[in-house]
Amino acid sequence: MTAKIPGEAVTQATRAIVHRVVAVALSVVMLGVLGTISARAAQPGNGDLETLKVRQNFYIIAGDGDNVGVQVGRDGVVLVNAGTAAGVPDLLAAVKNISPLPIRYVIDSGGGAAITGGNAAVAAAGQTLFNPPKGPGAEIFASASVIEQLAEIDGYPSNGWPTDTYLPQEALRSFYVNDEPVVLTHAPAADGDSFVQFRRSDVVMAGEVMDMTRFPVIDLAHGGSIGGEIAALNDLLQIALPPSPFIYEYNGTYVIPAHGRVSDQWEVVDYRDMMVIIRDTIADMMRRHMSLEQIEAADPVKAYEGRFGSTTGPWTTNMFVAAVYHSLQAAKKK
Repeated sequence: MTAKIPGEAVTQATRAIVHRVVAVALSVVMLGVLGTISARAAQPGNGDLETLKVRQNFYIIAGDGDNVGVQVGRDGVVLVNAGTAAGVPDLLAAVKNISPLPIRYVIDSGGGAAITGGNAAVAAAGQTLFNPPKGPGAEIFASASVIEQLAEIDGYPSNGWPTDTYLPQEALRSFYVNDEPVVLTHAPAADGDSFVQFRRSDVVMAGEVMDMTRFPVIDLAHGGSIGGEIAALNDLLQIALPPSPFIYEYNGTYVIPAHGRVSDQWEVVDYRDMMVIIRDTIADMMRRHMSLEQIEAADPVKAYEGRFGSTTGPWTTNMFVAAVYHSLQAAKKK
């Protein structure tokens, strides 16, 4: 006996599919527009950096280290990430082209060199909202675990360490600047990672939890794991909103990854699903007693390798597969 599907359910399902197709098409068009704006907004004299206006008072500076978020307003400038040490002069020039007001906060979304390399110099070029003893420069805000990571780097200047921190077990911290609530949420993918949400602008800086140019870096040495990566992406999905039902008028929450283009909530879903599929595939191979070398040879990420994979550079496909393998091994021992 064949079950009949009510006509109303069919209509609703069809409408949902149409909405999804239209939204995806609009996202493609929007991304093309953003790319055009980015090319036009690149300022001469700023090296290879490009500046992109995402919202009324929110910009992205790309081209050196992780994507840098720039919130501006009457209180001054708030930066998310400070890029590399070598890129500081170009970064400061790009920020000045956006706003002449001083940098008030530098927020580290993690502890990597592409995020914190410019901390000391960028903060020194700013001016705190408060009087000493916090010092004349901008405040550096991050998870407390970032200090531990920076302390492990030989020669890292202590004036680049965070001056204000929150503990991972606090779950989140918030403050209000430029007429906007700014919320930091601990991301469990690796110790020290934070999502930085600008509520009025409806923008989330996702940090290295999400990277549109490669598989995410799983930092085993600092508590990273494939399980933590998936949990962090699920948390990100609770923060980012899709554009429905007003898909013709609203683009949803903009999600800014570590590298690559501006994304939306549906792309976070796709990225999360990719991580789940890869985890389950490698876990199944491990249950069949395949070694790491055999798993790498079987290429469990082949479906995604063309877009996110790499055979060279600081984070290769095999390094990612090995990190997933070792994190699953460690989880089994607990």
